[in-house]
Amino acid sequence: MKSVSARGCVWAACIGGLVAAAVVDLFALGTGWGVVWPQAAVLLLGTVAVVWPAHRRPSWLTPQLRAVVPAVASLLCTVDSVLRSGALFGPGEVAILLCLLFVAVRHCPRTYVMACASLDGAAVLVLPARPYLGDEADMLGFMLIGFVLIGITVTFAAYLRSQDYRRTVAVSETRRTERLAIASDLHDFVAHHVTGILVQTQMARMMADGGDDELDPVLAGIERAATEALASMRRTVGVLRDTEDPADRRPVGDLAGVAGLVEGFASPIQKVTLHRAPAVPDDLPHEVQAAAFRVVQEALTNVRRHAADATQVTVGLSYERARLEVTVSDDGRGGSLLPPAAHGGGFGLVGLKERVTALGGELQAGPRAEHGWEVRALLPG
Repeated sequence: MKSVSARGCVWAACIGGLVAAAVVDLFALGTGWGVVWPQAAVLLLGTVAVVWPAHRRPSWLTPQLRAVVPAVASLLCTVDSVLRSGALFGPGEVAILLCLLFVAVRHCPRTYVMACASLDGAAVLVLPARPYLGDEADMLGFMLIGFVLIGITVTFAAYLRSQDYRRTVAVSETRRTERLAIASDLHDFVAHHVTGILVQTQMARMMADGGDDELDPVLAGIERAATEALASMRRTVGVLRDTEDPADRRPVGDLAGVAGLVEGFASPIQKVTLHRAPAVPDDLPHEVQAAAFRVVQEALTNVRRHAADATQVTVGLSYERARLEVTVSDDGRGGSLLPPAAHGGGFGLVGLKERVTALGGELQAGPRAEHGWEVRALLPG
């Protein structure tokens, strides 16, 4: 049975309160069908626009459409009220319009934000004109309250939008950094093999020197091609990397280095166990071993950052059907002794996923059934 998070409970309570306020509006403000139906249409459109679940929302129901249609309906209802019906307004309509103002500021594309937000804000500000058009003092008082509510909503939505943008930039930068690291690792791996080809070709030329005139040009061509390949890789990686400082390059680990990671992580409080299946070969491709090393390294780092109360950490390496499986699990409950500034930005797994998927593998991370956390990677071997 899937547990309900606190965030889900809060969201359900907010939706329930919004729907209840809309129902109260209909019962409290309606004195006749001719007066009720315009407000009912506004409340229905607004409620649907706010509470429709995102995962079931059709593609045509864009944020700008959700923000504009109920606002326009509310403005038309206000005009109709001023001209002939004299209808009132209630807290449900105000809450719905403020929610749609939040949607406009946070989720609408940049080219539509001002227009959509202005319509929603105007719909809120002119609501007092319905019952208080002849009473200027009361109308201005309610408009002032509406202006304050609009300011609070816009400020909060703009702050969350800026946080969304910062996270998007951070994720993109993390992926870019990881791709540069992969490019650097690729240079190391391929250069190792090409250098071996070059050395063996030179040895073959020395052994064949003077013995076969037809073989020497072929070996010379192989030697020249290997040399050009090495030079081309160095130039390409040099263009991709931000710096020429060798100190900025991260060391590349392998499966043998995982044992060292485990030994260095263990402490009197936290026991770390490494289970390496006998079927795991030692001659896996270098890039696969480096990815496995990085998975274990990042997972252990996250245990230290976010689950310092964990007493048992298990690292597993297994090999089946030409795939290397790497798992790191702990029994922590989320306790951390580190200050908030040391927790990191939460983008390490983003970089790991970029590296693992680039090799054609899969990466999963999430809570365990009982308690604790598990990171699991499948890498082609």
